[in-house]
Amino acid sequence: MDLAGTKVLVTGGTGFLGRNIVRELADARAEVVSVGSDDHDLRSRNEIDQLLDEARPDAVVHLAAVTGGIGANRAQPGTFFYENAIMGIELLEACRTHGVDKVAVAGTVCAYPKYTNVPFREEDLWNGYPEETNAPYGLAKKMLLVQSQAYREQYGMNAIHLLVVNLYGPGDNFDLTTSHVIPAMIRRFVEAQGAEAPEVVLWGDGSPTREFIHARDAAIAFRLALEQYDGGDPVNVGSGSEISIRDLAEKVARLVGYGGAIKWDASKPNGQPSRRLDTTRARELFGFEASTDFDAGLAETIRWYRDQSGS
Repeated sequence: MDLAGTKVLVTGGTGFLGRNIVRELADARAEVVSVGSDDHDLRSRNEIDQLLDEARPDAVVHLAAVTGGIGANRAQPGTFFYENAIMGIELLEACRTHGVDKVAVAGTVCAYPKYTNVPFREEDLWNGYPEETNAPYGLAKKMLLVQSQAYREQYGMNAIHLLVVNLYGPGDNFDLTTSHVIPAMIRRFVEAQGAEAPEVVLWGDGSPTREFIHARDAAIAFRLALEQYDGGDPVNVGSGSEISIRDLAEKVARLVGYGGAIKWDASKPNGQPSRRLDTTRARELFGFEASTDFDAGLAETIRWYRDQSGS
């Protein structure tokens, strides 16, 4: 797909990843229509039909989602399943009936089985049940892969599915009730430094490993996939490297300048033991490789948070 002059509708375009993708597509000279949660209720088929009638897009990037860390997933599993499933199911069906040329759906690393050999390969996706604390979210997003592949087979619909690892970067969600691990750590350490707190207590025992990708890099992946990938197989989007939560905490504390103790509350869940993606398919199919240095990206994110919070 040549994006120059192409009209692309981005659901969740006012969100963290969405803002980065909107900028990336605009730089590629696409005509971008960005939709946020205040604009249309994507749980409603009538509102989706109205949106597509108004926008008449050539392509749709579906990012809109209800997301959060372990605490939010445990507190609202029904909400996380229903809203993520219904938004995607209704949107894909509407895109089919409206004749949208191409749809790119943001999947998630949470769809992988809890015990998956590292690095996670796309063919491992159906080898078990996801980690319990975020299984409803992961399975809801996984159903959109099934729908995309079924619609491709029956209707010839060009729907692609990208399995995105944990994001970070400026503009992330720093609300401690719904944020993911990096913004939560940054806020906790910045606030502890400001309060001269002697320690910061974090969930779990610090042993799990996680992979992270800067939101700018993820946006590039979506742009390249729109331009170059038309297949039905899911594709991992990540950096291809991992870090333990304990090492991450020490790194963030050092970059923030917090000198107190880091304590671990092992009574709280760790989540999935390990996450690292095999990113070979993305490199081979549409030439994507993440390029942001992790320490530099973290430092950039910390500066952004300090500027926004006045800390």
